[in-house]
Amino acid sequence: MKRYWRAIMLVTALALLSGAAWAEVPIITGEHWAKSSEEQKKAYLLGIANMAQIELAYQGSDPVHETQSVVAKMSKGLKGQTLDSVREGLNNWYAAHSDRLQQPVIETIWFQMVVPGLQKTSSGGMP
Repeated sequence: MKRYWRAIMLVTALALLSGAAWAEVPIITGEHWAKSSEEQKKAYLLGIANMAQIELAYQGSDPVHETQSVVAKMSKGLKGQTLDSVREGLNNWYAAHSDRLQQPVIETIWFQMVVPGLQKTSSGGMP
């Protein structure tokens, strides 16, 4: 099974790292987010969630410690969140910070949701 996931990761990495494909992948900002339909927003978040699931599946029974993995930190920091709650949180944050629409969505997820979620879990609170 691990060999299967390695093959998937290799094919994905090769596709993403090829010069032409990489140049065509935009960094999605709040400006893109604000102009997107709710279905497009869900698709973006599902893409992130699927990549995280692939990474966790690839690690299998030998997971990387959270200090060594962005995915592990993200999983822990977003514990208790749903795709809809993340989507709504992003909608609300960009609506309240229209001067920061150039900020990448992934950065907003990290600093507005993951980091506070990690702080809650490290202080003993529930996320």
